[in-house]
Amino acid sequence: MKIIKREVEDLVFKSYLEEMLQKKKFLKMNRYLQHGNTTCLLHSIAVAYFSYRLCKLLKINVHEKELIRGALLHDYFLYDWHQKYKPCDGLGKHGFIHPKIALFNARKDFKVNAIEEDIIEKHMFPLTFYPPKYRESVIICLVDKFCSIYEAFNKNAYKMVTKRVVMDKKERRMVGKRINLYN
Repeated sequence: MKIIKREVEDLVFKSYLEEMLQKKKFLKMNRYLQHGNTTCLLHSIAVAYFSYRLCKLLKINVHEKELIRGALLHDYFLYDWHQKYKPCDGLGKHGFIHPKIALFNARKDFKVNAIEEDIIEKHMFPLTFYPPKYRESVIICLVDKFCSIYEAFNKNAYKMVTKRVVMDKKERRMVGKRINLYN
């Protein structure tokens, strides 16, 4: 049986994703909608996956672990931004303030390094004023914009992402339930 390079790359991505899915606090992102009917968790997985795939496709040299973990945590703000009252009230509009809240939560719950922090804090550039410092941050910033637009116009976005990163059917069903793909 010939092993395809993309399958190996998907297994690498899956290993970082599985590490994060073991954290109950990380799974709380599944409670909140991001764009359309896509949850924050599924949005973050998609941003991480497509950022990683883009780097592989274009042969961009990046720190893979930091790219994936930073993307998975970039919207780790843990509240429903669609509600009238939210934790950031009085601090500013959600689009401007949620990267700082996500970074605060990520620092509290995970050990994040400088690249991951930059990804989380600056993914909303140019809405937030400080530009990304690392190429990983720039990639996440761009892919996040594309994913957000895609989610706004697609009711069932990203079923293929789960099929690519979760190989066996039993595990796919389990992960699918976690990220509301099969409900």
